Amino acid sequence: MNVKKNAARLAGTLALSLLAAACSPSAPGSTQAEAENEFAIRTLLAMVGSGNAGDIAGLFHPDATYDDYANQHQYRGLEEIAGYITGGTRWATAVSVDVMDVHVTATGAVAEWVFTGIQDQPIGSFLPVVTGREVVLYGITLIQMEDGRIRRAADYMDALPLVLQLGGEVHMPGGGVLRQELEPFDTLPSPQEPS
Repeated sequence: MNVKKNAARLAGTLALSLLAAACSPSAPGSTQAEAENEFAIRTLLAMVGSGNAGDIAGLFHPDATYDDYANQHQYRGLEEIAGYITGGTRWATAVSVDVMDVHVTATGAVAEWVFTGIQDQPIGSFLPVVTGREVVLYGITLIQMEDGRIRRAADYMDALPLVLQLGGEVHMPGGGVLRQELEPFDTLPSPQEPS
């Protein structure tokens, strides 16, 4: 019985060690493919932050896909992907996408990032007014490479903070309401004051 427990413990430790090695950031001894994959994901996130998808053909495979999991939509081909990449800056100013960490493999990469911006344009039918509020969102992007270009990309982000930071509320069954409390420097007119 102890032999089985020890074998299971050893297998678990080995699996955790392999997972940690696979997810570690690129090290000085990383391969050329890993360095190129890190460059590709950092270039992609810089494009998102700048709203400029000018070199998309050099970065993405012609038949690439890009999954936006927060909105449950997949973009196919260079034209649709370029529209998605530039879309994050159409409704905001002072946009930045700061890469916090990158983990690479021989076939792809994962980046953790922070998106910030100030909503100064309507966001289609989702939000037809300007709030002027700052948005701070955390997420990850992963890429899968093929022949030196991105074959598939995917963004993972919780969309609820976006809704709450823009002043939305979520009414829960039973009467609970989710809302973001205003920061001390934010003020709203009182009911007696004209807005």
